[in-house]
Amino acid sequence: MKSKELFPGIFSRHAAAYERRLDQIMSRGEARGRERVLELVDARQGMRVLDLACGPGNLTRRIAALVAPDGQVVGVDLAPGMIERAQAAGIANATFEVMDIEELRFPDDSFDAALCGHGLQFAPHLDLALGEARRVLHEDSRFAASVPVTPMSQSFCSLFDGVIDRLLPPAPEAVDQQPTRAVVADAGALTHAALAAGFASARVEVVEETVRWESAEQLVALCTSWWDCAARLEGIDLERRKAFVDEATAALKHEHPGPIETTGRNHVLFALA
Repeated sequence: MKSKELFPGIFSRHAAAYERRLDQIMSRGEARGRERVLELVDARQGMRVLDLACGPGNLTRRIAALVAPDGQVVGVDLAPGMIERAQAAGIANATFEVMDIEELRFPDDSFDAALCGHGLQFAPHLDLALGEARRVLHEDSRFAASVPVTPMSQSFCSLFDGVIDRLLPPAPEAVDQQPTRAVVADAGALTHAALAAGFASARVEVVEETVRWESAEQLVALCTSWWDCAARLEGIDLERRKAFVDEATAALKHEHPGPIETTGRNHVLFALA
């Protein structure tokens, strides 16, 4: 199955849980990759900003507040369920459209800045996505994007993944993902890709982030909304789902009886048009 056949449906079905999870992390200042994107874009009053792969609008809401009252944010995402959540928020100076970031339906030179949270890694043709971002920006405009490049703490992953692999069916795979994943995981390659797409300058920062979870129960509950785990849980009956949640929670609590901290690493691309 290809990316554009797989991911829009999964993210649509789990848009509400995704929104809750990311809002919690961002409200505590723990989503450092995305926070760095907001800093680098430097949105200001009156600007017109494009939010690529906007999801349910977690970043869009923050940008909209910065460009208010006479600025505008346009959020696009290929998952209809994500766009429905974003539209339901009723952000006064934001509009949302279902749109492929590899084929933007905007004229050249349309925006003062553009950003992308954790979305570039899902574009099967990264060159097209970056090229479209450059095309719709004014000259000298800013573009920033964050992509996760390492999983959370290895000790956590080994415990959690062991239960997942034993109790759940394999995760669906997108057959066209590997080239993009290889580029975003390499800071030099990602920088080169931005320059090849027409940006005048580009650099990639490595941004570490630590997320604190109150308990194993909270962590497991939120993990079930991550796209890969959520996809594996779809079609599982309630009894098997409960067995998975109970065993995953018990495995984590055995090693981490109290609050849990997980760490990850992001590559944050900053480019000037």
